[in-house]
Amino acid sequence: MFLSGDEAREYMRTHATEYLKPDRVSERSGIIKGYVCPICGSGTHDKGTGITTKDGVHFTCWAGCFSHSDIIDIIGQKNGIDENDHARKFEEAAREFGIEIESEAEYPKKPVPKSEQEKANATELQAKTEADYRDFFIRANKNLCRTSYHRGISLETLNKFHVGYVEQWRVSENAPYSPRLIIPTYMGGYLARDVRLKLTAEEKKYEKLRRGHVVIFNAEVLKAAQSPIFIVEGELDCLSIIDVGGEAVGLGSTVNVKRLLEILRKEPPPQPLILALDNDEAGQDATEKLVFGLEQLKFSFYRSKIPEEYKDVNEYLMKDRKGLILWVSDCRKLALSKTDVELEMKREEFEREAVAYSLNDFISQIRASREGKEIPTGFSELDKILDGGLYPGLYVLGAISSLGKTTLALQIADQIAQTGRGVLIFSLEMSRNELIAKSLSRLMFIKDMERNGSCENAKTTRGILRGKFSGLENEVFVSALEEYVKYGKNIHISEGIGNIGVPEIVEKVREYMKFNNGEPPVVVIDYLQILAPSDIRATDKQNTDKAVLELKRLSRDCEVPVIAVSSFNRENYYQPVSMASFKESGAIEYSSDVLIGLQYAGWDYRENEKDADRQKRLRDLLEMMEQAGKSSEEAGGVDGRVIQLKILKHRNGRKGNVYLEFIAKYNYFKSTERSENGCPF
Repeated sequence: MFLSGDEAREYMRTHATEYLKPDRVSERSGIIKGYVCPICGSGTHDKGTGITTKDGVHFTCWAGCFSHSDIIDIIGQKNGIDENDHARKFEEAAREFGIEIESEAEYPKKPVPKSEQEKANATELQAKTEADYRDFFIRANKNLCRTSYHRGISLETLNKFHVGYVEQWRVSENAPYSPRLIIPTYMGGYLARDVRLKLTAEEKKYEKLRRGHVVIFNAEVLKAAQSPIFIVEGELDCLSIIDVGGEAVGLGSTVNVKRLLEILRKEPPPQPLILALDNDEAGQDATEKLVFGLEQLKFSFYRSKIPEEYKDVNEYLMKDRKGLILWVSDCRKLALSKTDVELEMKREEFEREAVAYSLNDFISQIRASREGKEIPTGFSELDKILDGGLYPGLYVLGAISSLGKTTLALQIADQIAQTGRGVLIFSLEMSRNELIAKSLSRLMFIKDMERNGSCENAKTTRGILRGKFSGLENEVFVSALEEYVKYGKNIHISEGIGNIGVPEIVEKVREYMKFNNGEPPVVVIDYLQILAPSDIRATDKQNTDKAVLELKRLSRDCEVPVIAVSSFNRENYYQPVSMASFKESGAIEYSSDVLIGLQYAGWDYRENEKDADRQKRLRDLLEMMEQAGKSSEEAGGVDGRVIQLKILKHRNGRKGNVYLEFIAKYNYFKSTERSENGCPF
């Protein structure tokens, strides 16, 4: 395969995951989760760790070989090439990928940001220095009839696109001559295709050679099409569609998917698109990328499939021209029909937005509200701010680590389950046994305080999991277990090992409602950022945004309260919790119905307080809480820290603050008097 330097670099980066050996593949989704490191071998069955990627381009070896490196750097490192010798690394990577670099090409340097004027100057310079093959195309076109190698395409279509023939063509001075069909792609580039029917294995490698850049072939039709536009892979496929009366563009290469999407984003096409790429693995992979991109752009498209007996559209034309004509006609009808259906759905959706259309639902909702649809959380002060408790909607609970957000969500879940309401907990980090032990630890603390006025016989989460109890501890444990059994039947815990995403949550909610006469459960997700990604090619933020939007849709469609726990970055540790704390995902801030942030009481800014004074005050506050906890434990008691719950957003109610005492040792939150210094005593 002959490519220019820039095209080779893009090709290798795009196909990096195909070069690497897969390590872990999800049994459920079939998605590759990791790869074997080509340098140290980690990721094989006898060696753990492996390498992972978030964007399919940059990779990290968790054994320490490299971090955020692209495939060219990895291959260079594997072959012992100096990290600063970019040319040698590039040449070695091209060799391993089987790519021939055009003689005039140099190693493509990473782009440097330029000013607008510099960009304009560069464009003008490129236009002046780029090759102009138009005279060559005219001469070659005059020789077209000297070959019968027309691949089933009529002379009329071939001449329209100035396709020509050269009997003796070679890519460079040292290369052998061969007869070639010349397909112009733009003024400065073309595809030269070997017309010989029998080629050796070596000659087969150079069957299709290019001059210039790989561009979108016949791209102008994207602006002026009068009928649905076929998106195909090669130039001959594009000409084949045109030859039987269709309109089409050719990618030229599957690496051009991003380029096509960028063109479409800037100027949406006037007609629906029909995806008809090659039947091989590369073509289908490119189709998946196009589908994802077009869905993001919200463009109308129809995904077609070439009959399996043909590799591509051009082969279909050569073997069954009448069949291709019918197939093109059917695809156009289906694409237009799909577009009509989409437009009708949009029209109906628009009509449903009319107030008159929804008044009946509005009245029904008011009647239902009279009957009390709220679900109390078990914390009276929190329920007051939330207008009685939880309603159908998305509640996001956020905090830095170790502040008790999982514990609070679990306690709310337990307190709701005690009223007889079903709760579905999706635990993506902690095991089912850990959550059960946390609940029992809390109950043991409460029981021991009620019975003995102390917590001497209560156990921590770890203490319960170890299973060693004295006589009195065992009595308290049995009492707590009996209490837990009463409402444990209402709690359903799903453990996650990277395999729980929003679709699995939606499915579980619908199953629960089917088995419980349509009664919606309360849903708790711990935590949001480690839900299985909807698209492994998207960024963490994009996946989190999509998860939030889908969870909001679930809360609305199934009328369920959804409590999603969200983590904060360490950067927020000394900052008061605010809407900005949720900025990691814009969708959290805008799509949630209620945003609740946890922080230590006293963490807010004080009027006219200087930064240095604030830092000292916070350090003193943490030290005071630390000392109070140690003193209390030495005296055989227990000390809690006052946690401030800030309701930062409440779509249908008021905002405010709630203060709870957090006894972390026993996983227990309880109401307390407001305390600005963070100590309840």
